[in-house]
Amino acid sequence: MRQERQILFHEHYFQEFYLEVNDSVKDNIGYVFRIIKSVDKVPEKFLKHLHGSDGLYEIRIEVGSNIYRLFCCFDKGNLVILFNAFQKKTQKTPKSEIELAQKLKSDYFKLKSQER
Repeated sequence: MRQERQILFHEHYFQEFYLEVNDSVKDNIGYVFRIIKSVDKVPEKFLKHLHGSDGLYEIRIEVGSNIYRLFCCFDKGNLVILFNAFQKKTQKTPKSEIELAQKLKSDYFKLKSQER
């Protein structure tokens, strides 16, 4: 049997986002996190690779008509590292959010390589 995935948080971006959202959004985030932790192949409805990115994924949360995106990547095939998150207001994901996520991913792996 496969071990449950861990979800780690890099920096403070996700925590700040989480503190700002209402309880129904928090409940939905918890539900999607449980799926990501326990399911081998997570449905694209909840976790989707960002096309044109190097291993960046978005966790997809919908609450009513509100859409939220949480950026992450995998580490050692098992760990999900959460970066920035935002409420999506348009069809297209803002370039600035993607760039921030890519920078945070790069920072995470740089810090990790220095810890060895």
